[in-house]
Amino acid sequence: MSASQTSSSDVPADVPTLLVKIFGKDRPGITAGLFDTLAAYSVDVVDIEQVVTRGRMVLCALVTEPPPGLEGDLRATVHSWAESMKMQAEIISGHGDNRPRGLGRSLVTVLGHPLTAEATAAIAARITKTGGNIDRIFRLAKYPVTAVEFAVSGVETEPLRTALVTDAARLGIDVAVVAAGLYRRAQRLVVMDVDSTLIQDEVIELFAAHAGCEDKVAEVTAAAMRGELDFEQSLHARVALLEGLDASVVDKVRSEVRLTPGARTLIRTLKRLGYQVGVVSGGFTQVTDDLKERLGLDFAHANTLEIVDGRLTGKVTGEIVDRAGKARLLRRFAAEAGVPLSQTVAIGDGANDLDMLNAAGLGVAFNAKPVVREAAHAAVNFPFLDTVLYLLGVTREEVEAADTLDID
Repeated sequence: MSASQTSSSDVPADVPTLLVKIFGKDRPGITAGLFDTLAAYSVDVVDIEQVVTRGRMVLCALVTEPPPGLEGDLRATVHSWAESMKMQAEIISGHGDNRPRGLGRSLVTVLGHPLTAEATAAIAARITKTGGNIDRIFRLAKYPVTAVEFAVSGVETEPLRTALVTDAARLGIDVAVVAAGLYRRAQRLVVMDVDSTLIQDEVIELFAAHAGCEDKVAEVTAAAMRGELDFEQSLHARVALLEGLDASVVDKVRSEVRLTPGARTLIRTLKRLGYQVGVVSGGFTQVTDDLKERLGLDFAHANTLEIVDGRLTGKVTGEIVDRAGKARLLRRFAAEAGVPLSQTVAIGDGANDLDMLNAAGLGVAFNAKPVVREAAHAAVNFPFLDTVLYLLGVTREEVEAADTLDID
């Protein structure tokens, strides 16, 4: 589905207007032909909306009433023109413009694989029950998931988000609710967690596999990500198990890192849209610095494994990047990028990402633990990182168009 809409200046409620609807098989020249026909009657355009779905067009034009005595001729001429184009026409008399949209405007993005009629009905019903009105629906993508955006007015964003997120889990879909406005397209900094977000792996477990202590490290990592252990203590405990590893293991681990599906597409598209992109990690600079170079990231910060005489000492150097540290780094990156914090996006999966997700203008839980999904502004539970683009209002067509540009 594609749609476009425009509107002119306000028309008093008592001014007679005509709603002209044209529908039928889409073909070039329909829009121009209709307005050429209407131009002969000196009408002013109040509003236009056009929708095309699977080759079928609905074109609506709200226009002022023609001079006295000409309405009948206008109706006959429009019907005759529509018939010549093998289209149908309907003309409805009324007064004034469309009723104003209610206060409180939000954009609701729904992701499904598939997106069922049952889920769509439930979301629409919940919007109505919260006092909202659906002003417009637009498909953002048809693969790898179906992504649909609802423009909603009449209800504030926060209560709408609370109501819809509760339904989303039950319906097996993802729902993101953000305030409508120009700022959405102005979000110019995206900061991601690394382990199990940008990449599919937990880097410390890759190191641990070479040290023969993978099971012990994985057990501590899982507990830390669930928020059951203090992150800094768990980090020191896990890194201590790596003592004595030859530094050559760093290159081996870098080669073993697997990017999350859609990661390159997400970063490439964001960069081409003018966004700045960074990563923060409770992992290690020995890996994040390599990712920064490979992916063209603007910012990267992580812990650093200490290496002395060509071997890992089992210690980390410098300030620890923990839960609070990630939020501090988000603020630092935003300041360096010249981007207000309200126009940042943070993406993560673990409990140590929560402060960062809450500090950002939009916090996205990506295939996250339950405690993170419940606290984040939006959640994505599909294994494709580029689906985050749909939460920013970027369509699949725009992604594909960006891929055709010779820009790096």
